Amino acid sequence: MSTESHTVDIQKHVRWYLRVFAALMILTVVTVAVSYLELTTRLAVAVALFIATIKGSLVACYFMHLISERKFIYTVLIVTVIFFVAMLLGPVMTQINSAGA
Repeated sequence: MSTESHTVDIQKHVRWYLRVFAALMILTVVTVAVSYLELTTRLAVAVALFIATIKGSLVACYFMHLISERKFIYTVLIVTVIFFVAMLLGPVMTQINSAGA
């Protein structure tokens, strides 16, 4: 029973990997096709960056398994935001204290 469910899980993952691989191939073809269009440099760079962002997100989410670790990622993101805000508020608070004294 456990072996069957494990096999089904592996087949499910393989199907997702094949879908992501197909999407990456299609996006690569789209990237090459866009290079043949007569676009302005800014627009061509914007389109290329947009496609690269999608491709990078697919790789990070599925091949690096980040899509299944949402709780950990959100926890790290929230802690990072808290430290970032604290780092920004530190100099502001010292400036306010020195100006008031």
